[in-house]
Amino acid sequence: MLALIMAGGQGTRLGMGEKPLVTICNRPMIAHVIDAFEAAGCEVVVVASRRTPFTKNWCRAHGIALYEAGGVGYVEDIREAAIELEEERPFFTSVSDIPCLTPAIIRSTHAAYAESGKMACSVWVPCHLCDRYGCKARYVETIDGVEACPAGINIIHGGAIDDPQEEVKILLHERRLAFNINTRDELAQVRRFLCGE
Repeated sequence: MLALIMAGGQGTRLGMGEKPLVTICNRPMIAHVIDAFEAAGCEVVVVASRRTPFTKNWCRAHGIALYEAGGVGYVEDIREAAIELEEERPFFTSVSDIPCLTPAIIRSTHAAYAESGKMACSVWVPCHLCDRYGCKARYVETIDGVEACPAGINIIHGGAIDDPQEEVKILLHERRLAFNINTRDELAQVRRFLCGE
């Protein structure tokens, strides 16, 4: 299954240059996400933009498949990449700033998606986990009676990229998904969790 790792934004809130290349355990943040998807059996393509030239160079240097999108917006870049790559099947999309992601989380997401029979899915994590581990929930919905925020992982059907797609909202009580890095405090939290710093 294709996985588009989105890495075209500037990461201005973090203020440390191109966010995908900020290091955690001596490796770029995006490398942790790529490793998880590859270990789960996915074909990874990084979607970058003119705003992330060093990320593009890192991908080239490490033999990571790369697509340069227009950088108009997150959703627009996904659509552009899916059309240009001629992806007609369901595919993953993921932000590049969730370095605690694991292959098991990816596999369980795919299994729940397949079981649902829906065209698309989104992954959610309970807000109380985000609060507990120092990451701020920036958007909240009630999923299965629980206040939750999006984890940054989705599945979209490429064959219906321009159509409304009924989605299943998957709530995962997984603290690793609470670490979505947008500030230096959140970066310090994930470094303590993953690296013992």
